[in-house]
Amino acid sequence: TLDDHFFSTVLGPSFPNHLVTVAATNFNTIDNPVDISHRAWGCDSGPYAQVRAIDPKTHRMRFVRPCFNATTLPDLLQSAGVTWKYYAPRQYQSGYIWSALDAIRHIRYGPLWKTNVVNDSNFVRDAATGRLPQVSWLVTSEAQSDHPPFSMCVGESWTERVLNAVMQGTDWASTVVILTWDDFGGFYDHVAPPKTGMFELGPRVPAIIISPYSRAHSIDHTTYDFNSILRFIEDRFGLSALNHHDAVDSSIIHSLD
Repeated sequence: TLDDHFFSTVLGPSFPNHLVTVAATNFNTIDNPVDISHRAWGCDSGPYAQVRAIDPKTHRMRFVRPCFNATTLPDLLQSAGVTWKYYAPRQYQSGYIWSALDAIRHIRYGPLWKTNVVNDSNFVRDAATGRLPQVSWLVTSEAQSDHPPFSMCVGESWTERVLNAVMQGTDWASTVVILTWDDFGGFYDHVAPPKTGMFELGPRVPAIIISPYSRAHSIDHTTYDFNSILRFIEDRFGLSALNHHDAVDSSIIHSLD
């Protein structure tokens, strides 16, 4: 199912939108971190790293450290006994900047970092052998991410390999894959994003719902953003919402039969 009204949550680049995918908040950030070390954007980004944020009350811009603390969706899953993993490049590897849980202090410096945040190179094997947890996130290296200046063909081949592993694995019959991108790529779009907050929503991003339960050959015109993914997972496993954003957003359940 193609979701043709799926918008990035934040009118901004990758970092704030990746935060939304795990915490239903961008912590008021509107940009990618600067003055970083070690090719990292979160708690590992070095002593001089900072990121622009906007005070929601005064609307004044300030710089903050890109290392935050709040309850995340992984925390809710862990408390409910729902298995999960965050598959991402390891520290110092290309793509580590998109490992969003690196920006969540209690996870980065807690036991879950060692047990549940794993190398993205493990995903295909886990999918093929039926060892995926109940909920997975997956990000990859820059070269495979469709991000310029890297090859779209290489990115497409990576996506195909990952999807084939899931679809040929033993868990396919009960799986939903949400394939999306963290921002819109910079090209003109004739559909203006709805304004739901000071910096929400951002431009449309591609979103494809791939599952035995997808409404085949159909287009879902429901307005979604990254919080819609969290809402779907929360509803599926009977979890509470993290905050107002995922509580009021539409679940991507409308794309499923």
